Amino acid sequence: MEKLKYALVGCGRIAPNHIAAAIANSAKLDIAAICDLDAGKMEKLKQKFGLENVRCYTDYRQMLETEKPSLTAVATDSGMHAQVALAAIESGSNVIVEKPIAMSLADADKLIAAAKAKHVKLCANHQNRFNSSIRQIRSALEAGRFGRLYHADAHILWRRDENYYADGDWRGKWASDGGTLMNQCIHNIDLLRWMMGDDIDEVTAYTARLAHPYIEAEDLGLAIIKFSNGSFGTVEGTVNVFPKNLEETLYIFGENGTVKAGGSAVNTIDEWSFADNLDDPAEIKKRFGEIPPNIYGFGHTPLYADMISAIENDRAPYVDGEAGRRALELVLAIYLSAARGQPVKLPLNDCSSADFEGRFGPCSARPDNVKRG
Repeated sequence: MEKLKYALVGCGRIAPNHIAAAIANSAKLDIAAICDLDAGKMEKLKQKFGLENVRCYTDYRQMLETEKPSLTAVATDSGMHAQVALAAIESGSNVIVEKPIAMSLADADKLIAAAKAKHVKLCANHQNRFNSSIRQIRSALEAGRFGRLYHADAHILWRRDENYYADGDWRGKWASDGGTLMNQCIHNIDLLRWMMGDDIDEVTAYTARLAHPYIEAEDLGLAIIKFSNGSFGTVEGTVNVFPKNLEETLYIFGENGTVKAGGSAVNTIDEWSFADNLDDPAEIKKRFGEIPPNIYGFGHTPLYADMISAIENDRAPYVDGEAGRRALELVLAIYLSAARGQPVKLPLNDCSSADFEGRFGPCSARPDNVKRG
């Protein structure tokens, strides 16, 4: 099969992971073009990966029209995800969209509908589903080893300081980013919902802005989730941990099994206990634990491989647009419950992060004595 022409829109913080994944899949991908409003970012990316022949664009629409890529990755500011992804889909390109898939359910629905109408594949970039630890836990779940599911807990205990928020004016704003739940926590929120059966009856939550007065949105979120299958879930997400990232963990408790995925980004198995005693917990922890160089892990490469396979075999990606929408819906349900001060029933007909502008009052000026860029 001829190589798929690949293009990347957005050359910021997460872009190296996308390019590295594309290079790892270079037997089937031809990296043709990259796009960013900042030419300097594109040049740094080209130099880092030796992409001398890759063409650069500052206008993604021009890039799509000129290059006509078969696969486009969208890694822009979150508030631009839906707009850029929709343009790519309408040009006939398959699309990988960084999380969140959109900032509103209406936009997520537009992407899903457009992809179906254009007969292209839409993948939400929730790469942690491809962690070795998560794959092993999912296999146990699908084999029924937990028995009845009781509850699960997702903890994201990280730190983001002034330097992080100074790196982009879009960060921490309701319309373009949301807060810690939408940005830092949505990967683990995706895993929690996916593992516990996807269908949710009700969400009760609190959110607050405690330590970052210069952002609009929350830096702490706490939620209780009632799943339709009778199980429950909790979310604890913060970027206020002193002095640095502590951990990201996912616990699952069932009548016949208990597991804990831990490490910096649910990349290790810290607890593995099942009534069936089919395997050695120490061996499982050793075989399926990973130590990635950063919180982004190793998941982008297998996610890209799966997307290529989905295109080749005309099947849905492992993490499709509907999966991205479900993660988005749960974050928005948490926001809505916290804003209303009462439980929220699902499904949500429509909701947008921008609906919560002004939730915590005005922001103070962003720090000007920190490193930028």
